Amino acid sequence: MNENVLGIVAGVLTSVSMIPQLIKVIKEKNADELSWVMLLVLISGLSLWVWYGFIQDELPIILSNSFAVLVNVVLLICWFIYRKK
Repeated sequence: MNENVLGIVAGVLTSVSMIPQLIKVIKEKNADELSWVMLLVLISGLSLWVWYGFIQDELPIILSNSFAVLVNVVLLICWFIYRKK
């Protein structure tokens, strides 16, 4: 298998992994099960992967991790909106 195809498949799978959680949070309007610390750590790590992708000039790394950052930032926003105070 071509390594670019492998990278794209891996990137797509990891990028969409949080979408079911995002859909659940939005449908239930409940973010009590989310950890904001975990989201911040994950967003930080994914952002570093994006930076690494730019350094290495690797589009699959840049695109997949940028999408994952976006999904997790939306989850973090949902945490602020739907958390119980």
